[in-house]
Amino acid sequence: MKFGKGLKIMIALIAILLLIDLFAGNYFYNLAIKREQKTFLQGNDDLEVSAAAMDVFTKGGWRDWVASQDFDEWQLQTFDDLTLQGYYLPAKKDTNKTVIFGHGYLGEATDMGLYAQYYYEELGYNIFLFDMRGHGKSEGDYFGFGWHDRLDVLDWTDRVIDQVGDNAEIVLHGLSMGAGTMLMASGEDLPPQVQAVVADSGYTNVYDLFQYQMNRMYNLPAFPILPTTSMVANIRADYSFFEASALDQVKKAEVPILYFHGRDDTFVPFKMANKLYKQTNSYAEIYLYDDAGHGEAYAIHKEKYQTKLSDFLTKFIE
Repeated sequence: MKFGKGLKIMIALIAILLLIDLFAGNYFYNLAIKREQKTFLQGNDDLEVSAAAMDVFTKGGWRDWVASQDFDEWQLQTFDDLTLQGYYLPAKKDTNKTVIFGHGYLGEATDMGLYAQYYYEELGYNIFLFDMRGHGKSEGDYFGFGWHDRLDVLDWTDRVIDQVGDNAEIVLHGLSMGAGTMLMASGEDLPPQVQAVVADSGYTNVYDLFQYQMNRMYNLPAFPILPTTSMVANIRADYSFFEASALDQVKKAEVPILYFHGRDDTFVPFKMANKLYKQTNSYAEIYLYDDAGHGEAYAIHKEKYQTKLSDFLTKFIE
């Protein structure tokens, strides 16, 4: 009799814990993945921008440059029937060289104008920017952290080839979540026109990223909340944190990859970039920059970044 009562209490406690875990999984899904305003990042010290970088981000003149360009607006229908928005700018002189940009979490296409201006004005590339699913003018009620977005990149790449021609030479350049996207795309069957990938401030996989941030922001262990959140994401957004892995993809990559990362990045630690670099199957280079936080390397070390970028691209693009 006593054993039966104890068993019932134990089952009730387990049921309560499972309900709490499921509630937490849904909470963190809504917090990080559902498309809505994200107030939890406000006041986050890991995303505090240095004065030097902020000056470039706000006063560099590149936003005026973007606003003054006459982009062609493109749309893409995705494999899961979303409509994405893109912006194409042909180079001043006819060229087969094109860069496709991927922006960061909560950003939009035009955020990559800081980099696009250099490709356009100095390297003479055609420019293509797009709002990733769930961002900007693109449809989607969740953030994919690169996994579904990698397939969108393949479709956008085909669209660029249609525009430029079969002799197109294409660079995939991503920042933060955009870097994760381009790295995840690198392991796919890319068309031969894709000649190089540039990944700035990328992460190994979504599980590692969230595990690191849960511990840093909330002092919470990954288990059991994060596996449950991944299960919720699989149900609501059709991807799990385990499969969304840039690390697994670069192990299959055949395209050359250039990694940039700031040593002072506490939002996505530079150790992730080192791990990605060491596991990359294809030719790869990595450059780590002192005094640079998340996504700040270009703003703070502009000339060094541009030199490394240009030298890398000239190895693989005529």
